Amino acid sequence: MARRFTSDRLLIATHNPGKLAEIAALMAPYGVATIGAAAVGLPEPEETGTTFEANAQLKALAAAGRGMPALADDSGLVVPALDGAPGIYSARWAGPGRDFSRAMALVEARLAGTSDRRAAFVAVLALAWADRHVEIFRGEVHGRLVWPPRGTRGFGYDPIFVPDGESRTFGEIAPEEKHDISHRALAFKKLIAACFSGDVSS
Repeated sequence: MARRFTSDRLLIATHNPGKLAEIAALMAPYGVATIGAAAVGLPEPEETGTTFEANAQLKALAAAGRGMPALADDSGLVVPALDGAPGIYSARWAGPGRDFSRAMALVEARLAGTSDRRAAFVAVLALAWADRHVEIFRGEVHGRLVWPPRGTRGFGYDPIFVPDGESRTFGEIAPEEKHDISHRALAFKKLIAACFSGDVSS
């Protein structure tokens, strides 16, 4: 049985403002104050894992023990026609400047000559405590890639990803709507079901 979350504060182990805002919005109904890694001077650990699960756990454990549990996310775009790339290296494809316009162009260039545009967004959330106990949850959303990019909402590869059943990219979908269907939202729902009472605070 998963460990219950009983703290009123949660350290979000990310320096990505888009991820931080998305996770803070997801946590808001549960009366939990979220604190970003930058606010406590937490450096980004080197992501040496070979899976989303390993990297999420690595980041969560590196952040735990600062007076509150820590939540880390490892996520990325998985493209079957590229043998699963960019995968766990999704952020690194954007380079040190996190230029996702460059990363999206690189995906498009490498797909040249293939009609297979299937893709999936994967998110793994790891919730860690100071005693190194970790709970891990995975969410996936499947869809297809489009070009050119569309929409200015979201972040990362959102403007080229159209989820199944939709005609809009994640870059065109309002954040509150995306929170119901995204890979991170699906992982988050599993986390809430396992580690929270399920009672939304008023």
